[in-house]
Amino acid sequence: MTARISDHVDGRRLWRDLIELAGFGATDRGGVCRLALSQEEIDARAALVAWGREFGLHAAVDPAANLFLRLEGLEPELPPLLLGSHIDTQPTGGKFDGAYGVVAGLAALRAIAASGLRPRRSIEVVAWMNEEGSRFAPGMMGSAVFTGKRRLEDIAAVRDKGGCSVREELDRVLDNERDLQQRPLGFPVAGHLEAHIEQGPLLEAEGRTIGVVTGIGGKRTFRVVVQGQAAHAGTSRRAERRDALVSAVAMVDALQRAIWDEADTVRFTIGMFSVEPNAPSVVPARVTFSVDLRHDSDEVVRTLGDKVSVVCQSARGKCDVTVTPLLYDPPLEFPAAIRARVRDAAARLGLSQQDLPSPAGHDSRYLHYFCPTGMLFIPCKGGISHSEDESITPSDAEAGVRVLADVAFELAGQA
Repeated sequence: MTARISDHVDGRRLWRDLIELAGFGATDRGGVCRLALSQEEIDARAALVAWGREFGLHAAVDPAANLFLRLEGLEPELPPLLLGSHIDTQPTGGKFDGAYGVVAGLAALRAIAASGLRPRRSIEVVAWMNEEGSRFAPGMMGSAVFTGKRRLEDIAAVRDKGGCSVREELDRVLDNERDLQQRPLGFPVAGHLEAHIEQGPLLEAEGRTIGVVTGIGGKRTFRVVVQGQAAHAGTSRRAERRDALVSAVAMVDALQRAIWDEADTVRFTIGMFSVEPNAPSVVPARVTFSVDLRHDSDEVVRTLGDKVSVVCQSARGKCDVTVTPLLYDPPLEFPAAIRARVRDAAARLGLSQQDLPSPAGHDSRYLHYFCPTGMLFIPCKGGISHSEDESITPSDAEAGVRVLADVAFELAGQA
């Protein structure tokens, strides 16, 4: 490499931006509740635009409310390189999941600008819309629509628990950002690089600073609706009851026994469980719950996923059950060439590293099928994420940006 962009990374400014961004939607317990397309996210997006404009970045938005901050290259007509993640969170999320990747991208571009050098092609930081899926399900909407994996009109109809639609909130966000340049969905992209906290314990346990992400595991999700009948808790006999909660609990138990493996390689989660009418003196009439199933092997994901409906039907008792598949994403492997660049950049900087897969999903899943894509991880304390206790160190955060900045400048210089 002719230039060492990483020497210009401002670690203090990086940390300041991370903590300031966490103030948009801050919770009392030190976490962040910044749901997709909320006012808190609108305010956070405005801060990102302002920070980018400080050193000449141009802001733009597309119809899915994906936000882009562009550092112009020497040949701006070339497809840009994207550095991105997301800034929406879980309701009790942490400061760094997703947000680190966006702020790290901003810090990398700030380092390039400070170096006095310009990349051959433009580099853009992107904040993808609704990665988490905590308000509007499923997640990764912005990246899926951008890459053509989903249609904008389909996600626009999705509603949150309060009845508000994605379309309504998209209109509100885009109206708020009407002064920004409008970009089309799916414009040509040279590549996508995402920095992220590991959300797992391996890097910390091994004392490594940089994770070279080999790929993303497979995932299937389902919605299960158990329909029984409401009845008086004091007068209805057990023999007469169609108790949706009793049937749902039996299904969860049967699913655990059918899916969990002794080697503990399968990730199986019932993350959402809703009881109706949810009244103390009424036999539950309806239960809705989610199933989240993940594994590195596509065969395992497909085989176990196919069992979900069969197991639920066998354990339904007197109730009716409907199992609706929501999402199926097969495992993927990132290009070896990009992984090698991340590995080499870390080595040149004297940073310890290891290859590891990502069991968690990321926007890079959809970008992988659209353009050359890679990811790098930094450690998080105890592997804890999707939690207000999520924590990283300033030194690890800076190390990740140093690798990101060098790799980004290299990739942006390619023909």
